[in-house]
Amino acid sequence: MPRVRASRELLASRDDVWAFIAEPRHFADWWPGIAAVQPDRRGLAEGARWQILTADRPTLLRRATTSGMLLVRAVRPPELFGWTLTGDHVDAELQLEARTDDRTLAVLDLEAPWLFGLSRALPRRALTRLHSLCQTGADL
Repeated sequence: MPRVRASRELLASRDDVWAFIAEPRHFADWWPGIAAVQPDRRGLAEGARWQILTADRPTLLRRATTSGMLLVRAVRPPELFGWTLTGDHVDAELQLEARTDDRTLAVLDLEAPWLFGLSRALPRRALTRLHSLCQTGADL
């Protein structure tokens, strides 16, 4: 399966970025195409299943608004969040590396079949949105 990677330095500490990522409802804020998330009672825990609502434009293979599931595959606070978007067959992994006390390197890897139109820009767009949401007060 094709694999795409992007990285971006975030203007916040790794702990602050992780605190943002660890709240499941924030996923829709930074992941393109997701309109809402309804996490199960486990929240961000391996094996958790979150219901997601997408707000994509209609295509030949997809309705305008659909629901699906996000399966949390791996969690290692504060460094790794791995998940699968079951409807699109997308496997993703976000790694966070502390650069300094107030800087974090975020690396996002995606893997999906070509059939589902994995955009090479998707991880870059997600990290750009995450960057704008995870800035410390000193950097504003």
